[in-house]
Amino acid sequence: MRKNWDDYFMDIAFMVKERSTCPRLQVGAVIVKDKRIKATGYNGSPPGFDHCVDVGCLMIAGHCRRTIHAEVNAIMECSPEERKGATIYITAQPCMECSKLIIASGITRVVYSTPYEPEYDFFKYAPWIEIVRWERGQEGIG
Repeated sequence: MRKNWDDYFMDIAFMVKERSTCPRLQVGAVIVKDKRIKATGYNGSPPGFDHCVDVGCLMIAGHCRRTIHAEVNAIMECSPEERKGATIYITAQPCMECSKLIIASGITRVVYSTPYEPEYDFFKYAPWIEIVRWERGQEGIG
C-alpha cells in the first residue's frame, strides 16, 4: 500500500534526526509546502562550536543550552515565502520557545510524534495553526 504524505514526511524527519549531535534528545524537523521539502533541521551546536557528543551537554536549569533546536535550524534554512502556509514535521512536540518561533514563522500546520509537555502552550492562542499528534497510517494530507 502506498504511504500517505504525513507518514512519508515524518519518516524523513526521523532520518534527519540521526544527524543530531546532542545525546540527550535527538530531534529532526522537515518543513514542507505543496508536498515539497523546503528545509530540514536537527538539533546540534552552532557552526564552529563543539558538539555535545564530543564535549558533553551544557546543562542549565535541566536543559542542554549548547544546541540549536531542530525546528529553529529548519526555519532558518528557508525563506519567509517558503514557510508561509507550510507544514513542519517534527519527531518531538515543540518546546515553548520553538512553539513561539513556529507561530511567528508563518507555518500553519505542525505534525509531531513524541509528546513533550512544554511549560506553556502558546498554540492555544494561535487557532490558525493546526496541531497534529502523528500516528503512522492516520489520515493526513493525502
